[in-house]
Amino acid sequence: MEASEYRENDGLALAHLLRDKKVTPADLMELAVALGERCDSEYNALCYVKPEEALSQARRAELKGQFGALPFLLKDSGLASTYLLSSVGSRLFADMKSPINATLNERFIADGFVSFGRTTVPEFCMAPTTEATQNGGPTLNPWDKTRSAGGSSGGAAVAVSTGVVPIAHGSDGGGSIRIPAACCGVFGHKPSRGLVPLGPSRGEAWGGLAADGVLTRTVRDTAAALDGVVGMEVGAPYASPTIPGKYLELLDVAFERPLRIAKWTTAFDDIAVDPDCVAAVEYAAKLLEGMGHEVVDVALPDIKYKSFLRSHQDVLAASVTLTVNGKLRSSPDAEWRTKLEPAIADAYDIGSALSAETYALAINRFHAIGRQMEIHMSGYDFVLSPTLTQLPAKLGVLTMDTDFRSFRNRIGDYTTFLAIINASGQPAANVPIHWTAENLPVGVQLIGHFGSDADVLRLSARLEEAAPWIGRYKDLKHAA
Repeated sequence: MEASEYRENDGLALAHLLRDKKVTPADLMELAVALGERCDSEYNALCYVKPEEALSQARRAELKGQFGALPFLLKDSGLASTYLLSSVGSRLFADMKSPINATLNERFIADGFVSFGRTTVPEFCMAPTTEATQNGGPTLNPWDKTRSAGGSSGGAAVAVSTGVVPIAHGSDGGGSIRIPAACCGVFGHKPSRGLVPLGPSRGEAWGGLAADGVLTRTVRDTAAALDGVVGMEVGAPYASPTIPGKYLELLDVAFERPLRIAKWTTAFDDIAVDPDCVAAVEYAAKLLEGMGHEVVDVALPDIKYKSFLRSHQDVLAASVTLTVNGKLRSSPDAEWRTKLEPAIADAYDIGSALSAETYALAINRFHAIGRQMEIHMSGYDFVLSPTLTQLPAKLGVLTMDTDFRSFRNRIGDYTTFLAIINASGQPAANVPIHWTAENLPVGVQLIGHFGSDADVLRLSARLEEAAPWIGRYKDLKHAA
């Protein structure tokens, strides 16, 4: 198999070729490792790659699960792996080892994913760009190297968009799957809270905001990947939403009636929205109306956005303090502060001084948004919005070389439609159906009711059929 053919197939298609013995796991891993080396040298998207060990593992692999023995990449988010080191994008946490696999990682392995490395992230996964000092420089956007690939799953989005792997692990605590998916022109789905396990070492992350998932080139790959990993684990603090069946099988099930879809084209607090981002939403609306659905302009829910941003910052700061103190208790380090980027060091101080009342108030605000969103969506099946308020950020614009609150406030202007959906726990997806005249991807976001992940995937698949995007990947320079 040539690299071009490998890149043209999604994960399920490659798994089919494996089962038909038209390719071997080693064939696919050799291609993935070679493409990974080229991608990393050009875009700085991979870390902790173990090519020789992965090739050896692939040569011994037996086909299992839905994906057989498919090359895969774990995000450098700290998802526990006995096989791969992690840094969470931080010099303080460089080369962390884990004695166990996370529950999610075990499920990935059982479904036929063979991880050969990790993908780059910003420090502690707390930025919408991937420019960590630990990575030795920024992760570049394949469509425009002067722009960010997004974050925090920036390296994952680059790896998928350039065809290194058809599916990569990601996580999302404030847009971290949907942001890079929008920046790099791939599909990125944030699952409903509780659908994908976070254990066994923790029950929630960031006050229930964070969820793990995947970034893919096709909607069906996301559906199939979810089939392999969803479901509550023993002792989890959040019950899994009802799983209606196999997500992959449900993709082709027609909706029983025309849908009513609310549309947002303005942002909270009159934050500016780029005309190209609005144009992407209008294009999506036109496609949906062409399918017979009703798309209705609606006013935004009455969310006090600045108060939410403050609460989001408080919970993130508390997480920084908890994480750093845990590291220092196990490995004292007199120079620890110099190993943190300025915004994260400042977040540590904020978290250290945070009162219990302030933290509890933040959690209550998150829960209130969940109720507000469900009330807002009463009478509607989905919300359609821009994914980002602006085109992919220029490199150096959203760096951590500042105080934490200023940094996060700027992020709030860029990712206005995203973190509130982490607070509500609803499913949402970036659908990459629009490109600018300069060939930059512009995503739209589909938001569903809590637990309606199958419906989000079904409607995303209809948009994929109406405006296919997979052919865009063939034109990337590095894969020529």
